[in-house]
Amino acid sequence: MTHRHAQRLSRRTTLGLLFAAAAGVMAAGMPAAAQAQAKGEVQVQVRIGYQKYGTLTLLKGRGTLEKRLAEQGVGVKWTEFPAGPVLLEGLNVGSIDFGTVGEAPPIFAQAAGANLVYVGNEPASPASEAIVVPKGSGLRTLADLKGKKIALNKGSNVHYLLLKALEKAGVAYADIQPVFLPPADARAAFERGSVDAWAIWDPFLAAAEKQLGARVLADGKGLVANYQFYLASRTYAEKNPEILRIVLDEVAKVDDWGRNNPDEVATILSAQTGLGKDVVALAASRYAYGVKPVSVDVIASQQRVADAFSGLKLIPKPIVVKDALLPARQLATSAK
Repeated sequence: MTHRHAQRLSRRTTLGLLFAAAAGVMAAGMPAAAQAQAKGEVQVQVRIGYQKYGTLTLLKGRGTLEKRLAEQGVGVKWTEFPAGPVLLEGLNVGSIDFGTVGEAPPIFAQAAGANLVYVGNEPASPASEAIVVPKGSGLRTLADLKGKKIALNKGSNVHYLLLKALEKAGVAYADIQPVFLPPADARAAFERGSVDAWAIWDPFLAAAEKQLGARVLADGKGLVANYQFYLASRTYAEKNPEILRIVLDEVAKVDDWGRNNPDEVATILSAQTGLGKDVVALAASRYAYGVKPVSVDVIASQQRVADAFSGLKLIPKPIVVKDALLPARQLATSAK
């Protein structure tokens, strides 16, 4: 190596160190997304998993989150899932960062070792799920479910509804025949008459009522809370708390808007789900709006759900739900 070549390399090294130092000083006061942009990295993204219901579907339809996060140099990618358990599988394997599900899926996921965290929840919405029977069915009470085939999505919110409904009726879980199917396949089985009842949530519940004349044997009122939870990958939440705060702030805003604009809500949900406006209007009438930080009482409710599944050996081990919480300071201002 010549002396001149060595000098050039030395100057490059010195300049590189100076640029790195300057970038470090600037980055100290910059959000993570802006830091990534300044470094010329691939745009930071939040990958959101959603289902055919609720506030995230409204948020996607309105497009307000994309506008807000674009100001921070953050992109949004939406992925639809047919049910909560598969959504949380996506969260666990790293294909999404954030999503919403009902009560039971996080229990099954945590018991299976998923590294997820609760970051918020919607209020209780017990009427948004039900056990339905065909309109001509002779089943009239929950006790009539003994010995019958009941379609449901394993590990979903309605799995817990079924447990509590049977408990109320004095029917052992072992005395029914659960038929584990995702919503589309469960509806097909229900229509064919190959199952006797179907435990399902909105808007599939509303569609069964409106399109098939399905009769509600029991909904969640008096049985379950049916909270909707917002969850994130622990790694993503720890690295990107400012992005999650913005996401939850936009969820809170669309909650406020949705509560006061039912007709527009139905229009957006119809466009987003492909379901008739009458169907989604019925489903939306049973929503509970108002995202909140996860409280001690809500976690206690989740622990009861976990203990019920553990008691029946439906999850591989007992869990402590509060282990899936972030330290309060990390998302202290995330929800209103």
